[in-house]
Amino acid sequence: MIKNFHVLYVGQIELDNIGLNGTPANERRYSDERLREAFFTARDVAQLMEELGYDVLWTAEHHFQREGYEVFPNLIQLGLWLATQTKRLKFGCAFNVLPMWHPIRLAEDYAMADIVTDGRIVMGVGRGYHTREVETFGAPLLDAAKNRELFEEQLKLLLACFNEQSFHFKGKYYECPAPVEYRGYQLTDITMVPRPLNRPVDIWMPIASGKTIEMMAQYGLKAMVTLNGDKILDDVVRAYHAACLKFGRKKELGQDMIWGAGVYLADSREEAMRRLEPAHDERFKWFAPFGFVRYADEQGRQWGTPGAPARLPTLKDGVEQKAWFCGRPGDVIDGIKSIASRYPGLDTFMLHWPEGLGPAEFKDQLRRFARDVMPALRR
Repeated sequence: MIKNFHVLYVGQIELDNIGLNGTPANERRYSDERLREAFFTARDVAQLMEELGYDVLWTAEHHFQREGYEVFPNLIQLGLWLATQTKRLKFGCAFNVLPMWHPIRLAEDYAMADIVTDGRIVMGVGRGYHTREVETFGAPLLDAAKNRELFEEQLKLLLACFNEQSFHFKGKYYECPAPVEYRGYQLTDITMVPRPLNRPVDIWMPIASGKTIEMMAQYGLKAMVTLNGDKILDDVVRAYHAACLKFGRKKELGQDMIWGAGVYLADSREEAMRRLEPAHDERFKWFAPFGFVRYADEQGRQWGTPGAPARLPTLKDGVEQKAWFCGRPGDVIDGIKSIASRYPGLDTFMLHWPEGLGPAEFKDQLRRFARDVMPALRR
């Protein structure tokens, strides 16, 4: 049963001239003043979410985003500040791009945040998908195998920082501590100071490939899936569950997963789709080239693979795929329940803020969802 309600805000500013025929994504440029707006939008949305009874606001780490779609470079710093502007709401990292970090630095930053907020920062890690970011920071992304190899080693070191009182770690990319003399003795181990207050640390990761799912299950990571079509969603939920069982982690189907979808409430499905369509199309203008069209055709083939559609998806496609729910509250409730009822362990639904939708309109949607949908899903 769905009982937790989250929001994903990747950090877009209020974009102008949106939609399929609006400003091309690569041509968007904004001033420093405009790019700062997202921080205060996050604060306003967080305060409203807390007032309305939501649980977690997730944000995304990205860099160099002069186009205005994803402008938060440090999620732990952002979460720390937002925690001072609220009292209860938690702040999730979706996701700290681990190849752009030294794992010990990330572990220390998280531990401090966990202590001073009493557990209100939620840890998440990812491998990255922007070449402009990851390769510029000196990490591999074009070479997917090297990216995965580096990420897995970094993850092991991160877990050692969290879970071991003292440790010596030696891999292909890192040796910690360095083999040096220190204050008259040979250094053989180190302790991360401070360690998180709340242990073991829950670490979330987006589900991508089958190999990623195996790694997540092996190391005990929890899973987020958002804007997946019905068939793709079912495949990854079952694959994650099977992988967890393989590594001796017994879970109910859907347990330790966050399911995200797009939602727009109005007096009719037609009105909702008409209002949402420009923002939906703006999202996919930016994200589709990165492979973020997670739909399957009638034969079960993922969009973008041989024989399957390769075009930009329409909102009609998304509604048919049950990645987007539009219409009256009853329509949205029935749609969400039709998916959630399949997975007895699934307890968290996440609203994906459509990247072209302005803050005022999205806050109105948050109010409507809290008033007209959340109570029915909790029953």
